[in-house]
Amino acid sequence: MATATLPPRPLGFTGRTAELARLLPHLAPDPTGAAAHPLLIFVVTGMGGIGKTALAIETAHKACAAEWFPGGTLFVDLQGYDDNPVTADQAVLALLDALGVRGADLPTTAARQYATYHALLAGRRDRMLLILDNASDPAQYLPLLPGTDRHRVLITSRDRPDSLTGVRLIDLETLPEDDSVALITRALHDADERDDRPAREPDALHELTALCGHLPLALQIAAAMLRRRWSRGIASLVAEIKEAEDPTVALDNGNRGTDQYGRPLVLRPVLETSYRRLPPDQARLLRLLALAPGRETGTDAVAALADLDTEATVRRLEDLAASCLVTPIRADEGSANGVRWRLHDLVRAYAAGVAASCPRLVAEGAAARARVLEFYRLCALDADALLRASEERPVPGRFANRREALAWLDRERAALVGAVQWAREEPYSPAAVRLALHLMGYNLDWRRYCHDWIAISRPACQAAYRLGDQVSAARILNSLGFALRELGHIKQAMAAHTRAGELYQTADDARGEAKAWNNIGLCLLALGEVEEAIEALTHSWIIHHDTEYLTGEATALLNLGNAFSAANRPTEAIDAYIRAIELHHANGDFIDEARSWSNLGITQKETGHFAEAVECYLRAQKIYRDFGNWQGVGETYANLAIAHASVGRHAESRILGFQSAAAYIQAGDTVNADKVRAWAEEQR
Repeated sequence: MATATLPPRPLGFTGRTAELARLLPHLAPDPTGAAAHPLLIFVVTGMGGIGKTALAIETAHKACAAEWFPGGTLFVDLQGYDDNPVTADQAVLALLDALGVRGADLPTTAARQYATYHALLAGRRDRMLLILDNASDPAQYLPLLPGTDRHRVLITSRDRPDSLTGVRLIDLETLPEDDSVALITRALHDADERDDRPAREPDALHELTALCGHLPLALQIAAAMLRRRWSRGIASLVAEIKEAEDPTVALDNGNRGTDQYGRPLVLRPVLETSYRRLPPDQARLLRLLALAPGRETGTDAVAALADLDTEATVRRLEDLAASCLVTPIRADEGSANGVRWRLHDLVRAYAAGVAASCPRLVAEGAAARARVLEFYRLCALDADALLRASEERPVPGRFANRREALAWLDRERAALVGAVQWAREEPYSPAAVRLALHLMGYNLDWRRYCHDWIAISRPACQAAYRLGDQVSAARILNSLGFALRELGHIKQAMAAHTRAGELYQTADDARGEAKAWNNIGLCLLALGEVEEAIEALTHSWIIHHDTEYLTGEATALLNLGNAFSAANRPTEAIDAYIRAIELHHANGDFIDEARSWSNLGITQKETGHFAEAVECYLRAQKIYRDFGNWQGVGETYANLAIAHASVGRHAESRILGFQSAAAYIQAGDTVNADKVRAWAEEQR
């Protein structure tokens, strides 16, 4: 006689195709009846609310529908994360009852109950599936394992049983975006097939799933809230969640429903039980990690947050990962320092709320943020020094070479932008302003991350104002104008440069004022006011020359060359470029020297000197390659492609265009990569 205690199939089960594909083949009986090393135990792990129980039950129903377990199924909810978890001694009673052992037949001692239970399973020839749901401790389920290779066991837990052998782990991640959208859409349509809000508000629906972190429990809560507020749109719920400081509070406060198994649809209690079970050192690290900028944090940055050495930090992070509260993301091969650590957005929101819950924890978090901000500042300082240095003048620091420095900046890009946002808070303003200044060259010269720089520069500039640091505010404003100009916002750029010039003048910084005039000239040039541009750039060059600032003088000459070229004065343009090249080379400003060669090449091409233009581009490209500046390599390949096309060499120009696109991709500039690739495809 088959035994069945399996709960009903989960309503609206969505996605998990890959996980089902991993589980089901191992549950199927071996057609030969003699598997050499059968996998007997499967443990589905993941954070609370990730859908472990639903996957286990769905898997069991599919297996039973295929008649793989003629002996039936046994299901026990061990309630491992409740205040009073079910013990193995209690669970075995429920299992014996399901197997028909009850009343007078029930042994009176625990030892005899286990013996009867194991004897019954050993004596059953028909395969059975045992599901032990929601286990928090191996002590809850180890005594319940069948002890025979005939049956299969499926366990769900928020904790990875890494110490057990012979176990296949199935780690659940959040749902893909499409499955998240499908889950809510199906839940609304199942309740009322006329509910067309998902079709009417697709953008709001996608935003809602993102706010839920694609966590199945949060998505179910959101769907329940939408069902109850049927007269309001999805956008209203999105706005409500975004207005809340903690989305977990907004979701729980707006919902009072239960799932089909009678369990309350609440999120915070799930997170609270996971947090309360942590030892104090792990709980502290979770709170501090929630305060880190960016979605992922490198091991060294976590160590700075926690004020711990790397080894102690890694041990605690690994423990949190075993509890499915932190996800390790492999960034680099070789060492634990190459691993990055990610918190789910809702875990982050909950833990950050705990960190703000009392003065002691607020002070703890403030000290941690100051430490990690200083860590980022010092790293960015070393990286910036390397990016500015020539190969002949290596710079001591934490990075061995320019490639390593760029790799670190690329990995930490989001975190660095987030860290500078702390400039809005007075205690962090000085370090955040200095961090912003160290990131200027990376964002604008090496990667052209103009949107990043705008996000960085605005809070940093305001902080510099508050600190009374007019020169830093002017430097940031000047570079903000550059980013705005690159994005085509010329009038906004002009305003930024003009304000920077005023600040430099107030601070009696003649060189800074000259830089501002240089950029004002570039804006005027972009607006087509060529003669005014030449006047502004000449003014910049004179100030730099008078103050004997060779780098500034060379830059002004480079841009004067551009203005003369725009004014159709090629002889003066070529003379300005050559003087700029000489000054840049003498001063060791090799990236700017490359720009001057490139612009000289453009003028040579426009005046019909093809061979001279190609020579200029190749000189520029060699410098960019030597420095690993792929943005510059992409630009010179594009210029070479245009030059070849101008003399009818379309096959060569097509190849060069694709090489340009590849270099832009390596620099992370997909916009220019797409443009030049489209241009190259037209060359026949």
